Amino acid sequence: MNPTLDPSTLSPLGKPTEYRSDYAPELLYPIPRQLKRAELGIAAGTQPFVGADIWNAYELSWLNPRGKPVVAVGSFRIPADSPNLIESKSFKLYLNSFNQTVFADLAAVVTTLQRDLSAAAGAPVTAKIEDLRGRPQNVIEYPQGIALDELDIDCTDYQPMPELLSTVDAPETAKTEETLYSHLLKSNCLVTGQPDWAMVIIRYRGRPIDHAGLLRYLVSFRNHNEFHEQCVERIFCDLSRRCAPEALSVYARYTRRGGLDINPFRSSGEFALPGNTREIRQ
Repeated sequence: MNPTLDPSTLSPLGKPTEYRSDYAPELLYPIPRQLKRAELGIAAGTQPFVGADIWNAYELSWLNPRGKPVVAVGSFRIPADSPNLIESKSFKLYLNSFNQTVFADLAAVVTTLQRDLSAAAGAPVTAKIEDLRGRPQNVIEYPQGIALDELDIDCTDYQPMPELLSTVDAPETAKTEETLYSHLLKSNCLVTGQPDWAMVIIRYRGRPIDHAGLLRYLVSFRNHNEFHEQCVERIFCDLSRRCAPEALSVYARYTRRGGLDINPFRSSGEFALPGNTREIRQ
């Protein structure tokens, strides 16, 4: 793919779609991450973070060798250093193509998914698929940290305003480590303009970040058009530049659309990838 192309000109997103129910890996639509990272001042071949995009699929089905449907849930981890992200609608269409496809067993499904998704992302993707007959469980929890949404603030900016970010007026030696979270992150799809809702969790170590300014900054994404992964990387870069923490991670749990949710995690390296714990709205 030519990285100078506007992905919206070729993407199936926002266009009438003929749904396939037979195996069709060609439906996966990769988008070079560098298209938007360049806007953030991230040079090709470099990145100021590590991490992954955690995808959860709640509408996954195929046929066993006797033609009987199998239903399952799946989770996928796409590394942040992969050259491409995968457009969510194409991911959904690809999973739909399993619906009338016969697989020998669950292992064959996992092998197929990992092969196709890795090819699209340009890096190894891991897949975990759980047949519902095994009664898989999931956990809904609130973060262990400070809820910013309790702050009584005025909000007037609805496009990203990194100028709202700052550290508090404190001695140069003042440092802290804390986890902050908010349910007020909302952005819009880059192509369709449809709303995307998320809880964002920010963990850092360094000079204390002004909580009110951070919440106003998160609210300022409300009318911003960008993919989930790109919003998280923008938040990470803005916090790094404006507040200069010694260690930082940004993790967003987005609500599902089309049976999929996307949960990007970016870290300076000191904070590990969290568990795949659901947010209440997921």
